[in-house]
Amino acid sequence: MTSGGDPGFGPEWSASFLRGSSDEVRGWMETALTWCDATDRIALEHYRRDLQLEQKPDTTFVTVADRSIETLIRERIAAQFPGHGVVGEEYGTDAGDASVRWYVDPIDGTHNFIRGIPIFGTLLAAERDGELQASVISAPAVGQRWYGWRGGGAWTTSALDGGAARRISVSRIASIADAQVLFASAGEVERSGLVPGFPALLEKVWRERAFGDFWGYTLVADGAAELMVEPDLWPWDAAAPMLLVEEAGGRATDFEGVRSVLNRTFLATNGILHDTIRSILIGRGEGDR
Repeated sequence: MTSGGDPGFGPEWSASFLRGSSDEVRGWMETALTWCDATDRIALEHYRRDLQLEQKPDTTFVTVADRSIETLIRERIAAQFPGHGVVGEEYGTDAGDASVRWYVDPIDGTHNFIRGIPIFGTLLAAERDGELQASVISAPAVGQRWYGWRGGGAWTTSALDGGAARRISVSRIASIADAQVLFASAGEVERSGLVPGFPALLEKVWRERAFGDFWGYTLVADGAAELMVEPDLWPWDAAAPMLLVEEAGGRATDFEGVRSVLNRTFLATNGILHDTIRSILIGRGEGDR
């Protein structure tokens, strides 16, 4: 129960999922930030240069930068946390039964990266016994990072702020008519067939924009939007955003309302509007819980 009386979201509720000490999980986050100093350099060395592309069996693309970054992260984890496991986009799972596992997305927004669009980033999240504990999102081309840990809040640092840390929180907007909705691709959402109420939702909200990949989730966490929705993503895509949104006071679930990063569908909200938005998306109508 949050201080505002709403079950299922809010900073106090998020802190209840802490497993271990706050100092320990904050230490994981701070260590991950130092890793991103190196991964940022790798990404920017390749950005807007001739790229060596390879198409994976699932038809998505991978670059030298993707593989170099994930290799570096795996090496750092093995050196600094030898008992921890890894679940990564490019090289799969190592020590999958470890109590602590890291989710690694070396470059989220690879298509943006390939086309010279600066909205891409490295996503890292640490999980203990099935509960996310800390996360970092680093977007070097825009000079901004977002990070958080259980009970410690969600934060951002930006070149625009001179690198000073700023605590972020979701919006308090409680009306669908005032909400801003984000998605990676309207076509993908509609073609998925999983949220038949998506067109109806767009008719009800104040504004809708396609700000995809990690970017949409950071905007929800920072109070700039009320919903980010995606019908097809992997655990390494969702893990870091989920921790960030929850620590910012919001809520993140799959389309069935299950709090998980494993089920390939994902929506993150300011919490207040979560049930109403989900009901509209799955076709039950506004106000049905």
